[in-house]
Amino acid sequence: MINGMHALFYSRKAAAARAFLRDVLGLPFVDSGGGWLIFAAPPVELGVHPSHSEKDEPPAGYELYFMCTDIEETVADLLAKGIEITKPIKNQGYGVFSAMRLPGGAEIGIYEPRHPTALELRAPRAKAARRRLPTRAARTAKKSAKPKRAAAKKKRH
Repeated sequence: MINGMHALFYSRKAAAARAFLRDVLGLPFVDSGGGWLIFAAPPVELGVHPSHSEKDEPPAGYELYFMCTDIEETVADLLAKGIEITKPIKNQGYGVFSAMRLPGGAEIGIYEPRHPTALELRAPRAKAARRRLPTRAARTAKKSAKPKRAAAKKKRH
């Protein structure tokens, strides 16, 4: 059963992009080892739109937007933090859109929905997903702690 979604940004400046998500957007994170940060994303909803392609081949593509409750305030806050806004705020009726540039060049949309959202809904979770698995850093620390415990026991005897 699906219990989550893992999204990736590719960046030529990965450390700067991670710092942006951590320090500018304030997303919580875990360090999976060696500074490799995995961020908790805000609640996510997934929509499926018709392709604009008239060919019979499968459509390819995706779009990713951070959602907000006040686009004007969000864009002003990002500008104050020195973030490049790549698209002017535009009202589409069903929502108000803009976009920002992440370190390394990727562009991500910012979206204030004007329609009902699915953010408060949650997909059912599988039993295995409820079990909290240790991070790679925690597993590594646990492995390296075993020899130290054995050495400490030898010193006591």
